[in-house]
Amino acid sequence: EYAIDRFAMETKRQMDVLDKHLADNEYFAGDEYSIADMACYPWIVPHERQGQKLEDFPHLAAWFERITQRPATARAYARAEEFESAPAMDEAAKRVLFGQDAKTVR
Repeated sequence: EYAIDRFAMETKRQMDVLDKHLADNEYFAGDEYSIADMACYPWIVPHERQGQKLEDFPHLAAWFERITQRPATARAYARAEEFESAPAMDEAAKRVLFGQDAKTVR
């Protein structure tokens, strides 16, 4: 529980930093859309799973909406739906990675 709370608060802190920056800038690198926006957007997409509400960050929310509405963004995320999104690690792999100790390795 401690780790989850700690990282949720760190995510909030980082979103606060982004929100403050976007208060004076339309995009991360200034007035024009850039690679900085492309790089940041995927980190904000799972904000709900990160325990964050975009309405708590009005400038970040407005930026997020601008990027979401871009045709290229919509195409990229639609294309991603075509690929299987299986879990990165199944239960068997977790047992191998996390279930070993000095006795099982020998």
